[in-house]
Amino acid sequence: MTPSARQWAHGNAIAERAAALGSDIVDMRNDRLTGLSDSDPRKQYVAAKTSLAVVVARPSKRRLQPIPPSADWQFHLAEGCPAHCQYCYLAGSLAGPPVTRVYANLPQILDALPAYEGKGAITSKSKARATEGTTFECSCYTDPLGIEHLTGSLARTIEFFGAWRAPVQLRWTTKFDGVDALLPIAHAGRTRARFSVNAASVVRNTEGGTANTASRLGAMAKMARAGYPVGLTIAPIMRVDNWREEYEELLRCAALALTGILHLDLTAELITHRFTPGSKLVLLEWYPKTKLDLDEAKRKEKRTKFGSLKYVYPADQMKELRTWFETKLAEYLPAAKILYWT
Repeated sequence: MTPSARQWAHGNAIAERAAALGSDIVDMRNDRLTGLSDSDPRKQYVAAKTSLAVVVARPSKRRLQPIPPSADWQFHLAEGCPAHCQYCYLAGSLAGPPVTRVYANLPQILDALPAYEGKGAITSKSKARATEGTTFECSCYTDPLGIEHLTGSLARTIEFFGAWRAPVQLRWTTKFDGVDALLPIAHAGRTRARFSVNAASVVRNTEGGTANTASRLGAMAKMARAGYPVGLTIAPIMRVDNWREEYEELLRCAALALTGILHLDLTAELITHRFTPGSKLVLLEWYPKTKLDLDEAKRKEKRTKFGSLKYVYPADQMKELRTWFETKLAEYLPAAKILYWT
């Protein structure tokens, strides 16, 4: 806990929940986080991943940025994630030890959102996605459900959007399944809960500390029955051995989980695996025995609009993957609206 976080009721509520669950509460002397660095990358990783820092989001963190192709705007309830996904893109996005930082000044963060209504360029101005209204993504730099038992931030945010009488939508994605406390919230259909899923071997070999696939799909079904719009985030799609068989089984299980749900509002987002030179270095420090394929020779170089380099699948493989997924989604989940492929 930082001193600034202690000035917020939401921050103190987080500390109370954590203490009730047996966590050690450490009050810092100032707002600078210390004591997490180590010359051994593995020790630093362990110390950071087992720590939750309750801090205050600075004004610069509260200024919203576009997040194509997912949503009009991104905002943050936290940065960092308790899971151990060996392909984690946060490795190249967030500097320093991978401690999870939760924001105590949630009221300030939420109060800033209405100024952005109707001003986005992804869904607000899109004919294809206009029914979503202005979309706000809160899971770019964290898995909000994975820490919700400590923070309560996601529930507060869903309530905020439920009471917001405007064409808006909250979006978040997760690899966890603890949704029971969210089911009775008056969400007014303005929150889309998406569940990140993958081939069985990808989950088994690279997604440590997460809920299993069956539990994620079960949680998605619970949310759908509670009237929430839901979604499948199939990511990151990988060309593992037997990828067709594994992904087809995933889609079959998803269809089975959603069978019989009335008024199902389902989307699908298809995201292929990619990595950067910087993220590869960090990931290999964190997971030196990883089975993840990070061979640049098998990939195509791609430059972002900012000039940074990332490695993606070659064009012929991307085309094959896209055609296969679009065909199989139509077969197993015909109600699903594919929002984008990347």
